[in-house]
Amino acid sequence: MELILKKDVENLGFKDDLVKVKNGYGRNYLIPKGFALLATTSAKKVLAETLKQRAFKEAKLVKDATKTSKALKALEIKISAKAGIGDKLFGSVNNINISEALEAVGHDIDKKYITVLGGAIKRLGKSQAKIRLHREVIVDLDFEVIAEK
Repeated sequence: MELILKKDVENLGFKDDLVKVKNGYGRNYLIPKGFALLATTSAKKVLAETLKQRAFKEAKLVKDATKTSKALKALEIKISAKAGIGDKLFGSVNNINISEALEAVGHDIDKKYITVLGGAIKRLGKSQAKIRLHREVIVDLDFEVIAEK
């Protein structure tokens, strides 16, 4: 079944992508939830026209995302967390904490666009996260988890 995505769908595609999925997944989940619509010939023509009109806007978005990525790479993010004996944390550090730390330095990035490599961090030290600013611009952000004083 061919569908046109109306929203970004994790592990499937981005908005306005033409995707092939199994019939049940499309009919029972994507279409009823409003994530996709059936890719008929008229819908494909409308999509092509929309993509043409959006090309100029897209170039500006990529340029802004690239500028933001350079600013993020220059940052040194330190997240303080309560630590126990050794380097073990009470709790963990995840994408929400990284989003809050970035917001504190002036970059408002939603937590759903941040992926911490290796899952939630449970020890002190340096770690990495991937931030998706745009479908074409993904930044590797290095951050450090330090003990709270």
